[in-house]
Amino acid sequence: MSPKQQRGAATAAQILDRALEIYAADGEAGLTVGALTAASGVSAGSVYHHFGSLPGVLAALAQRWLGRLLEELVAELGKVTDARSGVHAVVRVYLRFVQTHPDASRLMHSAPVDREGMARAAQLRGSQEARLAPLAAWLRGRQAAGELAALPLPVLESLILGPVTALARRWLTLGDIDLDTAIEQTPERIWRSVSP
Repeated sequence: MSPKQQRGAATAAQILDRALEIYAADGEAGLTVGALTAASGVSAGSVYHHFGSLPGVLAALAQRWLGRLLEELVAELGKVTDARSGVHAVVRVYLRFVQTHPDASRLMHSAPVDREGMARAAQLRGSQEARLAPLAAWLRGRQAAGELAALPLPVLESLILGPVTALARRWLTLGDIDLDTAIEQTPERIWRSVSP
C-alpha cells in the first residue's frame, strides 16, 4: 500500500471511529457531517470522498462491525467438532458480542442500517462473502454429515440467527431481557429447531 493509500485508510478509519462515538453519545440525529468533521478533524470533502454520503458512513460503520462479528463467529466455529456445539457457539458469541459492544451493535441493528441493508442486500452480502463463506461451508459440512436438518442454507441461517438477532434488538432497545440468562438458555432451544 502506497503512503497516499495508507493516509486515506487512516482517514477513513478515523472518520468511522468518530462516527461511532457520536452515534453512541447523540444517536442517529446527532450524527451529522458537521459533528463528524468537528470530531474527526477532517473536511466534509473527505467524508464525501471516502463514503459518498452520511448514510454511506453509517453503512461502512455497520459493515466494519458486522465483519468483526463474523470473524468472531467463524473463529469459534473452528473450535467445535459437532453441529450442536457449533449452534450453541454461534448463539453465545453473537449475544456476547452485542453485550460487549452495545453501541456498535445498536448501530448494526438500527432502522437506517436495516433499510440500507434491505435496499442493497445482494451487494452487501457479496461484500461480506469472504467472511460468510466459512459459515456457509460449516453449515453445508454439518448438513452433509447428517447433523443438521435438510433445509436450504438460507433457512438454516434464519433459524439460527433470526432469534438471536431478535433477542439482541430487544435487549438493545428495551433492555427487558437478562442477556446472561438468554445466553444460557437460548442455544439449546435454537439447536432443537435445526437438529435433524
